[in-house]
Amino acid sequence: MTVRAERTAILALTRSGGELASRLAEQLGAELFLTPRAGGAGDTLVGDVVTTLQELFLAGRPIIALAASGIVIRALAPVLLSKRLEPPVVVVTEDGAEVIPLLGGHRGSNALALEVAAITGGHAALSTAGERHFGIALDAPPPGWVLENPEDAKAAMAALLDGAALEMEGNPAGAEAWLAPLENGREADGAGKGHAAVRLHFGPGGATGDNPVSGDGIILKYRPKRHVLGLGCARDCPPEELRQLAESVLAEAGIVPAALHSVATIDIKADEPAILTLARDWQCPVQFFTADELERETPRSASPSGIVKAEVGTHGVAENAALAAVGAAGRLVLAKRKTARATAALAEAPGPIDALRGRPRGRLAVIGIGPGAPTWRTPEASRLIAEAEELVGYGLYLDLLGPLARGKKRVEFPLGSEEARCRHALEAAGAGRRVALVSSGDAGIYAMGALVCELLDRPVDEGGVSDAARRAEIVFAPGITAMQAASARAGALIGHDFCAISLSDLLTPRETILARIEAAARGDFVIAFYNPVSRRRQDLLVQARDMLLKHRPADTPVVLARDLGRTDERVEIVRLADLTPGRVDMLTVVLVGSSASRRFRQGGNDRAYTPRGYARKLDGG
Repeated sequence: MTVRAERTAILALTRSGGELASRLAEQLGAELFLTPRAGGAGDTLVGDVVTTLQELFLAGRPIIALAASGIVIRALAPVLLSKRLEPPVVVVTEDGAEVIPLLGGHRGSNALALEVAAITGGHAALSTAGERHFGIALDAPPPGWVLENPEDAKAAMAALLDGAALEMEGNPAGAEAWLAPLENGREADGAGKGHAAVRLHFGPGGATGDNPVSGDGIILKYRPKRHVLGLGCARDCPPEELRQLAESVLAEAGIVPAALHSVATIDIKADEPAILTLARDWQCPVQFFTADELERETPRSASPSGIVKAEVGTHGVAENAALAAVGAAGRLVLAKRKTARATAALAEAPGPIDALRGRPRGRLAVIGIGPGAPTWRTPEASRLIAEAEELVGYGLYLDLLGPLARGKKRVEFPLGSEEARCRHALEAAGAGRRVALVSSGDAGIYAMGALVCELLDRPVDEGGVSDAARRAEIVFAPGITAMQAASARAGALIGHDFCAISLSDLLTPRETILARIEAAARGDFVIAFYNPVSRRRQDLLVQARDMLLKHRPADTPVVLARDLGRTDERVEIVRLADLTPGRVDMLTVVLVGSSASRRFRQGGNDRAYTPRGYARKLDGG
């Protein structure tokens, strides 16, 4: 059975479905999501079913939905990405009679459907032919094993269903339980007479020399991931030099890259481009060890070096990292090989490796979640949040994530603690964790993106972050800004040249703010005012209005937008002359049109837009 890392979510829409959902949640240890109609006594009360389904799916949570298949299909269709990444999705009828795996068949959906059917006494309607007939997916081997030629798996399963003989070669140690349903199914069928064979070849260690080279039928080559490649290199080593060395080491040991579990090195190389590029191209993880952890492996290493010890604090990097990664029962297969700027060594574990002993490279995702509505959050932002172990941000923004944040560590900081917030997120990523730093709108616009960059740019002794934090992966994910959302709600006020100005004078001198307002007024830009007022600061908005009235008409449309995309959303359009501090607060974004901006009525709604100059074409000019 596929191991499900994320806790299963069970969603029910009606009272009768809620009763079965509660029973399933108790027996499966799942989290219960109920609508008010279903009783509302679950772990989570659901308002918007579609949004909840999408957020759970994007979070990678296995889903059991006691709902019509059509509802689930229509809800998830907009967020489908890759079948190799999607979580299991199972639909169950309210009486439990039918259990249908909709998505993620090879990622645990079929197994989950069988598990649910065993509880309800219903029928698991498996639609993937191989698992329905034999209880196994040939392209989904157990942890620690890899199929070297997955493109042939579909043809192999089709041949078996058509009666082809099944042959086993090599030693499938550790995969016996996975193979048992297939072998039992073949015995029950009595199949295999008079057909070319499907051969499942289990190599002893991924060696190139053990590849079957002849025979009829289809050959699927399975390799145990028992090997770890230890790497060391000088800073900014040419990637091609490291790649050629790594390829030569594998070739010398007779190991195919597909059998490699991971590459390993010292933690100060967590941002070394050559190592990261090689791991990415070979699609294997990188694990990192401290100098002290590597030094403990020196008694087992083949070529300890005092020079290396003086340089990085351990007598070896490549050999010691490979040995640390395979554990005490592992051995060094190939001692250190080196070029002018790189070293590599190979170690082997006694059996398939299914976990990292070192730490992964940490990642900080600096994310803008938009104004607040889940439907305005980008799929990239949702994916990065789902992949994060730790969420950092202002509590309100984390609350807006809903089910996407459930079960994750939350580190909240109040307004005014932005530096501490960013510093914590960077250092947590430097320690090897996957962190999401959450902002509303776009993280690069009046949010945390610039401060993260500034902390990375500053030297350590001038208030910057640690070297470990600098070695973490940093990802910036854009979001819909309040300015964009406000313009869209009103029509198209930023349809022509525009700018954004923050009226907060906490970090920017007041004279600088006023100079920018004057320049924007003279340039006749549409202006988005962020942070328009605060409890102590009301006059800057008044000054801005008065400056703009010198350059544009009193009836210039102004959009006032608050709580965009949320339950208490409020959008109104007023005249520039009527703009007063009493109409806005810190949660309001103010959009002031240019002298060309227009206001009109449509369908009972006020609209505002800024023409781009198409009038000449429309008028036939």
